[in-house]
Amino acid sequence: MRMKLLCALVSSFAIACLAASPNALAIGQKKFVDSGTAAGVELISRGKAAAIHLDGDDYPGVLRAARDLQNDIEKVGGQRPALSLQNATSAAGGQDVILIGTIGHSRLIDQLIVQKKLDASAIKDQWEGYLVQAVKSPMPGVARALVIAGSDKRGTIFGIYTLSEQLGVSPWYWWADVPVPHKDRAVVPFGTLVNDRPAVKYRGIFLNDEAPALTNWAKDKFGGFNHQFYEKLFELMLRMRSNYLWPAMWYSAFNDDDKENARLANEMGIVMGTSHHEPMMRSQQEWHRYGKGPWDYEKNGDALRKFWAEGLRNSHDYEQVITMAMRGDGDEPMSEQANVSLLQNIVNDQRKLIAAEWNKDPATVPQLWALYKEVQEYYDKGMRVPDDLLLLMCDDNWGNIRRLPTAEERRRSGGAGIYYHFDYVGVPRSYKWLNVTQISKVWEQMNLASEFGADRMWVVNVGDLKPMEIPTEFFLSYAWDPKVWPAERLGDYLKQWAAREFGAAHADDIADIVNQYTRFNARRRPEQLDPATFSLVNYREAERVVNAYNGLAERSRRLAAALPPQQRDAFFQLVEYPVRASANALDMYVSAGMNRLYANQGRITANDMAARVRALFANDAELARQYQQDVSGGKWKHMMSQTRFGYTNWDQPYRDVMPAVSELRVPVNGELAAPNGIHPSDQMGIAFEGETVAWPVFPIKPLVLPQLDVFQKQAGRIELFNRSSTPFTFSISANQPWVRLSTSGGTVEKTQLVEVDVQWDQAPLGDSRAELTVTGPDKASVKVAVPVRNPAAVRPEQASGHVETRGVIAIEAEHYTAAPSAPGRRWLKIPDYGRTLSGMTVSPANAGALDLRDGMQLQYAVNIFNPGKLQVEAVLAPTLKFMPGSGFRYAISFDDEAPQVINIHADESEDHWRKIVSDGVAKFSSTHMVKSAGKHTLKFWALDPGVVLQRLVVNTGGLKPSYLGPPESPYFPAQKR
Repeated sequence: MRMKLLCALVSSFAIACLAASPNALAIGQKKFVDSGTAAGVELISRGKAAAIHLDGDDYPGVLRAARDLQNDIEKVGGQRPALSLQNATSAAGGQDVILIGTIGHSRLIDQLIVQKKLDASAIKDQWEGYLVQAVKSPMPGVARALVIAGSDKRGTIFGIYTLSEQLGVSPWYWWADVPVPHKDRAVVPFGTLVNDRPAVKYRGIFLNDEAPALTNWAKDKFGGFNHQFYEKLFELMLRMRSNYLWPAMWYSAFNDDDKENARLANEMGIVMGTSHHEPMMRSQQEWHRYGKGPWDYEKNGDALRKFWAEGLRNSHDYEQVITMAMRGDGDEPMSEQANVSLLQNIVNDQRKLIAAEWNKDPATVPQLWALYKEVQEYYDKGMRVPDDLLLLMCDDNWGNIRRLPTAEERRRSGGAGIYYHFDYVGVPRSYKWLNVTQISKVWEQMNLASEFGADRMWVVNVGDLKPMEIPTEFFLSYAWDPKVWPAERLGDYLKQWAAREFGAAHADDIADIVNQYTRFNARRRPEQLDPATFSLVNYREAERVVNAYNGLAERSRRLAAALPPQQRDAFFQLVEYPVRASANALDMYVSAGMNRLYANQGRITANDMAARVRALFANDAELARQYQQDVSGGKWKHMMSQTRFGYTNWDQPYRDVMPAVSELRVPVNGELAAPNGIHPSDQMGIAFEGETVAWPVFPIKPLVLPQLDVFQKQAGRIELFNRSSTPFTFSISANQPWVRLSTSGGTVEKTQLVEVDVQWDQAPLGDSRAELTVTGPDKASVKVAVPVRNPAAVRPEQASGHVETRGVIAIEAEHYTAAPSAPGRRWLKIPDYGRTLSGMTVSPANAGALDLRDGMQLQYAVNIFNPGKLQVEAVLAPTLKFMPGSGFRYAISFDDEAPQVINIHADESEDHWRKIVSDGVAKFSSTHMVKSAGKHTLKFWALDPGVVLQRLVVNTGGLKPSYLGPPESPYFPAQKR
């Protein structure tokens, strides 16, 4: 929910003073319900609740929402307010009342306007506008009134539900069991005046890919997708100020399954549509039930026109936006023979049907044409539809917008919108199980839509709805008013959300957990994880990501225990389950990878890892059982039944399949030298960072630890492990006194980790090398080299900028040294964006392309020890070419060399697209010649809109394979970071 709080009566929607309190119960709104001693309209006070008055001739949907407000006030204060439906211009006397009505449909409200007790000029004749005002002596016998007035039916409804949220009733009170906090007093202070209206006209959701979870839940709870189900859904939508729906459609038909569905939608105020591939208000299932012949307009046009005409007749009396044109049956492309002229003829014929069936000029009937997948290609090839049709542009099903309107297209009367995804079934891999969407990603893409004028309709595929609660509400909130949530305030959104749902005491911690888990899931969707996703040997990557996620899961468990019991069911659904289940899945796949690695190395702990994988697989089932059986008394049965493990192609597996594991047959005492056994001297294995092969192995090669560096100051590691069931003793020593070992020896039953570090104030300057000697059973002995860098020319206290270590300089985009900008532009940090830290982009995005001469750069001071030919990898968001042209560009250079201009859309192959959407980033490499060691300046230009830089990685020869890349390099002076 978003609001603009106006400091004084105004006649327009200018924002006079917007300030959002982090403790507000209504997200993004200026708090106008006070629980303290403020003077004003007393909604709840001294055991009483203010009566609610409406005109009984107002819209039925308004009366229904007012009854919800009556229930909400009772939940908050314990007293049920009286509700009066008078067909008169006066309310019953009383000190405090709530007056609700729609302009032109409420004599109560109209009289207040005529008598100048209420100034509604700011919302009159506006789409879905509302005002909330505290009024003294509005009419005889009434001392104080809170007035909620709407410019139309939904405007009034949104005003009502805004008050409910301000009182502390979450939109998710039923759909996520969020408890309502009690208040002894609730007052709207005198002087309160709120005017609001939406920025995006149609703000909707699409229930899609809804089997097995939502389908079976709805069948079990309501008997199917009937009006009982949709009544709950419509209320949730309206509380989030959503007004548009594409209903569930895999195995159901909204208008056919329950005739009450459409009538109820119209009554409550929901504009109905059908999905991007279901034209003319008919569902795919209706064609399967009643259609005759093929879904082919050239061969079966008469049957299709008759079928569509029936859809128009059945929905004539209701508010809707009609989907036009057609795709192949089952949301597939049409035949190869289908062409632009055929689709244009289909649209023309459909508009003739609208004119005939509704006796209206089609130009006055809301319609959309979805440029989904191949349909956009038809548009790009020249297919055109009448200007009054809304062009619904689409993302790539993975959250990256494919097309935005040009300046010419923004002049079309029908406008443009966006169809977006939080869930998808299709290539390269279906993702349906958990929330994998960062709100920063939603912001970045929908900010582009807003800036480029695609603001007539935003609709998002929410899958089963649960567990997509958080991104769904953010999407709708941002659609209501993008200005409330600039990038700089994104961090406040989750804090305010957490405070509303669980109170202020734990809000910051909960917000951080949600922010982190969505980042972790967005790195690689759980359905795409496999045992080799994260490097098991380089940069300690697998260890770091598992520890981070398991730490997050533990935090969620501790928080759950700290919350009041009545909040724990909601917390499990909204936070704890997605965090713990995701962490569990990651741990399972990484453990399966470690199992394979250890088996290849002959470690007996391979069997421990196999057991761990089995335990984690079982734990996933237990977490789902808790969600479906224990939480809220089993209310959410079936809701976590989506399969998620065992994908072999894009489609979901029939059953969850545990990743394969290996087991070793471990030699026991007396069998070490027996057939299939090992020699006693081979009991000891030694593994090193960066190597999958462990010692002893043939052919023998020198054993070398990764370089220890004075700038990085990270200890090296050696792992000694047992290849038998018999413990062995070992010793380890160094030939230099400045080498520090975490242990000098001991007994190894399974694994012993030895850390190797340097006492830097005693180490020699320059590059040097120490040597370790490791001895084990049966006189086994091995030498290990320890290379050390402690340069004399540049010391840590003298360095400035990022410093090369181990042949790499890794830089997070926001850690620039300087950021010169061009006139009318600025560098914008998108916080918590992408895989590692944040993103940097140019704002405003719609300002057009830049030239190198504009000088808008991000500059990074770097210290290089290995000059010569090197590569720079730019890690960018997977932005698509959303404007016509040859592609978006960035430029990069060192110092004063000529910048290299890179077209990030040069490769338009499907293989490239599959990789960048799966990885969540697009990586591009350039080669440079740096002639001297020392300090240099790396420069990055974003020349076109939508280019978002996440990281830069300079490879001077030491870059190792990994998924996320090396951790960020040391930066000096450290305090300036």
